[in-house]
Amino acid sequence: MASVQESVDVDVPIRVAYDQWTQFESFPQFMGGVERITQLDDTRTHWVTNIDGVTREFDAEITEQHPEERVAWTSTSGGAKHAGVVTFHRLDDTKTRVMIQIDWEPTGIVEKAGAALGFDDRQVKADAKRFKEFIESRGSETGAWRGDVSRPDQ
Repeated sequence: MASVQESVDVDVPIRVAYDQWTQFESFPQFMGGVERITQLDDTRTHWVTNIDGVTREFDAEITEQHPEERVAWTSTSGGAKHAGVVTFHRLDDTKTRVMIQIDWEPTGIVEKAGAALGFDDRQVKADAKRFKEFIESRGSETGAWRGDVSRPDQ
């Protein structure tokens, strides 16, 4: 299992940063390799990715979501096994720290080599930087979902 963590400070209020992150269908605008995300219902999404010429489709489920605090998900089908959590930290009224952690299981020689060489770390770092540019250039979120999802053990 591979893991990467990244954080980025964005010059928008925590509500704007969080609300934008809940707009999964906008991810292709700032996330490399993500071609399309379709929101199936409040907790399920369908992803289409293309990384280094390898196209994958999979479903993911939001396992935990608390407004202006965190969004966590895990894949539930398809060839890509991954999970992640994004947390939001208020720095002041107009600045937010977004912390991203993604865990995945590379499959195949290309993905394993890429993980070993740190390509995935660079991809997440670049995605965080593009999220910062995306949200700061807009100044507002493209939409919001303020629902709350708790883990089953809570």
